[in-house]
Amino acid sequence: MNIILFLDLGGGEIMMIFFLILLLFGAKRIPEFARGMGKGLRQLRNATDEIQSDIQRSVNEVKKDVDTNRQERKGGGDERNNTKT
Repeated sequence: MNIILFLDLGGGEIMMIFFLILLLFGAKRIPEFARGMGKGLRQLRNATDEIQSDIQRSVNEVKKDVDTNRQERKGGGDERNNTKT
C-alpha cells in the first residue's frame, strides 16, 4: 500500500494497470502471476527481516562488549590504585 501512495496512483490508473496485466497475461495466468508475486514479496520480507535481526544481534554484541570493557576499566582502575598505595 505504501508503494501505491509513493507513486501517487489514483483509482483509474490502478484499473488501467490491471487491465494491461489482463491483456498481457490472460485470465488463466493471472492467478499464477499473483502467486509468484506473493511468493517473491514474502521472500523479500523474510530476507529483510533476517538482515534486520542479524544487524540487531551484532549491535547487541558490540554493546555487550563495550559494557564489559567499561566495567573492566572501572574495576581494573580501582585495583591498580589499591596496589600502588
